[in-house]
Amino acid sequence: MSNQRRRFLAQSATLALGVTALPSFANSFSGKLSAADQINVGVIGCNGMGWSNLQAILKQPNVRCIALCDVDENVLTKRAGELASRSMPVKTYKDHRELLDNKDIDIVIIGTPDHWHCIQMVDACAAGKHVYVEKPCGNSVEECRVMEAAQQRYGSIVQVGQWQRSAPHFQEAVNFVHSGKLGNIRTVKSWAYMGWMKPVPIRQDAAVPNGVDYTRWLGPATKRPFNANRFHFNFRWFWDYAGGLMTDWGVHMMDYALLGMKAQFPNQVMASGGKMAYPDDASETPDTLAAVFEYDKFNIVWEHATGIDLGPYGLTHGTAFIGNNGTLVLNREGWYVKEEKGKMEPVEFQKDKGDSLERHMANFLEAIKSKDPSKLNTPIQQASLTAQVCQLGNIAFRTKELLKWDNAKSQFNSKAANALLKANYQNGYKVPKV
Repeated sequence: MSNQRRRFLAQSATLALGVTALPSFANSFSGKLSAADQINVGVIGCNGMGWSNLQAILKQPNVRCIALCDVDENVLTKRAGELASRSMPVKTYKDHRELLDNKDIDIVIIGTPDHWHCIQMVDACAAGKHVYVEKPCGNSVEECRVMEAAQQRYGSIVQVGQWQRSAPHFQEAVNFVHSGKLGNIRTVKSWAYMGWMKPVPIRQDAAVPNGVDYTRWLGPATKRPFNANRFHFNFRWFWDYAGGLMTDWGVHMMDYALLGMKAQFPNQVMASGGKMAYPDDASETPDTLAAVFEYDKFNIVWEHATGIDLGPYGLTHGTAFIGNNGTLVLNREGWYVKEEKGKMEPVEFQKDKGDSLERHMANFLEAIKSKDPSKLNTPIQQASLTAQVCQLGNIAFRTKELLKWDNAKSQFNSKAANALLKANYQNGYKVPKV
């Protein structure tokens, strides 16, 4: 083990004692990691995006995975085998706390369902690890704020998986919006039309599959019998574990609406929709939704729909800034500007410039190696804001109320809505205290 490596681990151990602010964290290191230092990664939740995130970070120099954690032994065995075939043997765990006890781990990737993100990120920060956590960062407004507080207390570098912030063409588009060339922007539209999404078939409850620690998978969520509809990918469409497309895709597209408008919390929000495409399927979250977020001088409008690909401007997903002089349309493929009656020069389609998930990981590592959290493209504070705004949209839908937001008090003008700001932890779990 190199001297630089020892210092890195010692500094991580120091973080576990509790650093109270980012500047003290940045100044606590005696030097930068050398280019030759190996960075060890552990993954909690290695089936879907957790695995994709690992593949992206392993493409960066001097990064090695040494540990995997998953409550599904079938997934764990498969992933460990894939890494072993690449001469990368790993330790395996079913309990994330045991993984975090491994002192050789520098970075933790969290790819579990949304309802686990808060507990695991707080635990990882307390253990002195740097964290890459999947989006949305939390499954409630309360959790998002706890996660921000944990990062501040422990000083860990925390990047959230809203990787489009590392895409050059997204950055170029937002810079164009900020240039003022579009003129007064009164409306911003963000949307996700997911034609690939079919009905979730109704299935009977069943025995827990062999190798699955279902009690641990549920964690703080309401205790229910095992049902395949609620497991792995489809957990997204059930309120116990996630927030449907509003939080799944919304944190990507709404993130750029907020970033482009330099916006924080709305003054009020209203939403309408429901299960209009597949009214009799097994999912709970709305397959069709329109939400309006009202600000002082503009509105942000969110739309999503399943089973349909032709969204606004003929695109499956995107964000459009509609100004007096023109409209900028942006999505993962690129961006363009259409002029308004000759009031400005149009901009031809500007294409995406490659794998931005890999860029996001490179940005994460740069912030870690330089001990500078200000370099992060998606720090927990920004990701938390976007996730919270998306949660407000879901709350407006669930209460069917026009909700006014009091930013000073961080609450609505509605008792029912305020109750939904809180995390609903069950089974003896408590929201982490930071």
